Amino acid sequence: MPERSAGILLYRRQRTGAADGVLEVWLGHMGGPFWRRRSRAWGIPKGLLEPGEDEREAALREFAEEIGTPAPAVDYRRLGEFRQPSGKVVVAFAAEADFTVAEVRSNTFALEWPRGSGVVREYPEIDDARWFPLAEAREVIVAGQLPMLAALEGRRPHPPADPSPG
Repeated sequence: MPERSAGILLYRRQRTGAADGVLEVWLGHMGGPFWRRRSRAWGIPKGLLEPGEDEREAALREFAEEIGTPAPAVDYRRLGEFRQPSGKVVVAFAAEADFTVAEVRSNTFALEWPRGSGVVREYPEIDDARWFPLAEAREVIVAGQLPMLAALEGRRPHPPADPSPG
């Protein structure tokens, strides 16, 4: 059975200026030296499911661990299961929320870097997080999570049409 992770994809509609109504998603930048210079180094806050753990509870736990604050208290919908190139399956939950943090305070992991140096350092799992317009998110998110964005776009309620005559 493949490894399983759970994560949260927050979204909101921009409500200011010319970009009014543009869908934005909350993504975290993966920490550590491997991701430092990669163009596709952003993803949803997520992590491994513990044996017997509820998927939604795991997603909420991982969000808090990786962002440093609890996820917003809103209604989360199961977006789906997404197989990653590694074979891991990510269960994603989505919710609409206007969310901000002053600082990302992620948990850390130990890694020998440079490899073979004998020097072990601590790195944050997530070293930055912010809102991206959907079009930009498609350019920066890790390739295995692109289907999550497509699923979100296909399932979210669309803003009402402009009632003014055209």
